[in-house]
Parts: sequence; C-alpha cells; structure tokens
Amino acid sequence: MTIPSANSPDPLKDLYTDWSEILAATPNLTTRLFRSIFDEWHQPTKEPEDVTYAEGTVGGVLGIWCHPAGAEAAKVLLYTHGGGFAVGSAQSHRKLAAHVAKAVGATAFVLDYRRAPEHPHPAGLDDTVSAFLALVEQGIRPGDITTIGDSAGGNLAVAAALALKERNQPLPGSVVAFSPWLDMENAGETLASNDATDALISVPLLEGMIAGVLGDQTSPTAPLANPLYGDFSGFPRLYINAGGDEALLDNATRLARIADEAGVDVTLSVVAGQQHVFPFNAGRTAAADDEIARLAKWYRA
Repeated sequence: MTIPSANSPDPLKDLYTDWSEILAATPNLTTRLFRSIFDEWHQPTKEPEDVTYAEGTVGGVLGIWCHPAGAEAAKVLLYTHGGGFAVGSAQSHRKLAAHVAKAVGATAFVLDYRRAPEHPHPAGLDDTVSAFLALVEQGIRPGDITTIGDSAGGNLAVAAALALKERNQPLPGSVVAFSPWLDMENAGETLASNDATDALISVPLLEGMIAGVLGDQTSPTAPLANPLYGDFSGFPRLYINAGGDEALLDNATRLARIADEAGVDVTLSVVAGQQHVFPFNAGRTAAADDEIARLAKWYRA
C-alpha cells in the first residue's frame, strides 16, 4: 500500500490512485476492510500546529473536538465527514477539520454519525440535526454554528439546514460544502466528462453507496437525501467548492445555481486541476492552502 509522499505534487491524487487499484483488485472487500482503507484519508493532510483534540459526545453522537489555540469556543464548525455515508470517520477527517477551524478561528466538532448500510438514510442526517440542536441547547448561538462537510458529509451539511428549516428550528449561520455529493440519481454530466481525470469516483462506486444509504425505503429524489430537490428559500449563506478534475463537479455547480436562483448568498469556488475534496492536501499544496484561506476570508466577511 502506497503512502502519499509529502513531496508529491498531489498526494491526495496519489492516495486515490492507490485506493482505486486496491478496489479493482479486491472486488469483495468486507465492510470492515473497506472502512479501514478509507480511514487513510488523513494521510495527505499535514498535522496542523497548535491544535489539540478531545473525544466527545454532542447530542448523543460521538466525535472529536478540534481546539485551535486562541479559537473562539462560542463559534463551532459542525463537521460531517465524507465517504459515501458508509466509510470515513472523525479520525480520518480531524486534521482537515482542524485546518479549517484554525483558519477561521473557531472550534470544530467532527461527527462520527451512524453509517450505512447498517444505518441507512436518515440516520446520518438525524445525528447531524441532533448535534446541532444540542449545541444550541448548550448555549451556542445558532448563527455561530456552521454546518460543514465534504462529499457525502457536504450533503449532510446542506441537508441538515434544509431539515432544520422544514422543522421550524433555528438555522446555522452558514453552510460549507467541500465537493458535495448530492445527486442520488447519478445523472450528472461530469460523471462522464471528468471520468478520465477523477482518480477515485466512478459510477459503479457511487451506485453501490447509493444502494447502501437509500435502500428500498428512500427515493433518490427525496429532498433531504438529494438536496438538489430541496427548497432553498431562506437558506443560510453558503460556500461551495470543488476540484475542476472531479467527476462530481456538477453537483457543486448545480447546487450553486439552485441556491442562487432561490436568493441565497452563495459563493462557488472551483479550482482547476484538483481532485475530489482537494482541501485534504492542507499543508501540502498551495491549491489546498489557498482554498482554505479563501474560505476563511468568506467566513469572516
């Protein structure tokens, strides 16, 4: 198994290439081994300095707190990890969340929400909403909470705000989605047009994860499972990014268009030549560090 070199031009792409080779050579991986592989997601990310971590529970959901030195404890990033709702963890994403928290001057809580297929939709969404409401009950102002996530976690960050709005609950002050995976119909044009440049995402991979999270009970067009069908009127300010080489690029661009048409204050950042969730290269590449700096500037505006 190849560990991405810190000197690689794109250590995340190297990791994805290695994963793709493993998945192609081992079609019958158990769920446990599949998850073990994806817990390597942190490898391209440099350990941020001056950040401490603590395991915790918020709203009955386990996770990891990221405490950058000097950060405002009253401002919280509620981070939902990616991984097709089935893999990834707070451990695989703590360094990425910590880089973002340090840049914006907030704390972060990375959720270990319930994963599919054992816990299909809406388990992960319910855990995210429960954690948000628990933070509010603990005295954190809703407007000082940002729901943020990548890939499937980006879906949850967006869907959590939609669910809270639907339930007439207080909303987060902002929402951030890194390379969000929203399209449960697998209908995006960039699945084909960027197939050759994306080192990880493929239609068969997504099909398996869709089956796991939706099962036979949830429609692929249900708005809280596929936020591309959501009602974005009154939605919080929204920051979306994506890599120009990724197969899920049009999930980000479609979300930005839908939100803009609904009157949302939305910012879209697409960085050419980058892979799915390219901020994982934080501390390793200028593209990742520059993107996190742009996000931090947006967050403080």
